[in-house]
Amino acid sequence: MTRHQSFSAFERTRHDHASETAEDYVEAIEKLIISHSCCRVTDLANEFGVSHVTALKNVRRLERDGFAVTEPRMPITLTPKGKRLAKKCKERHQIVYDFLRSIGVNKRTAAIDSEGIEHHVSPETLRKMKTVTKNK
Repeated sequence: MTRHQSFSAFERTRHDHASETAEDYVEAIEKLIISHSCCRVTDLANEFGVSHVTALKNVRRLERDGFAVTEPRMPITLTPKGKRLAKKCKERHQIVYDFLRSIGVNKRTAAIDSEGIEHHVSPETLRKMKTVTKNK
């Protein structure tokens, strides 16, 4: 691997880490809206095991980036852009989970591992994982 290829891989990993929190939060917001009819900052703090302040900072970033909307003392909603990202993340997560299960990984481990892998898998690898699971 050349120095340039290594740097590109590092850059991709940095980019993936930067978007990981937003992806996790939009997924959680969608899940909470579906299961509880609404999502509040407190719900997200509980979901992620973080302080209210940390959850609020992340929601503010989602608002800034056009993924969510919230008003004081009101539930958080996803914008159309946020809903698209949540759907994309959920689909990607399911493909990785299904692939891990198809190679014999137990349900609990596959659930845990897919949560991390989904943020770092390339589109090409994701397509291949999907192909493998469709053929089983």
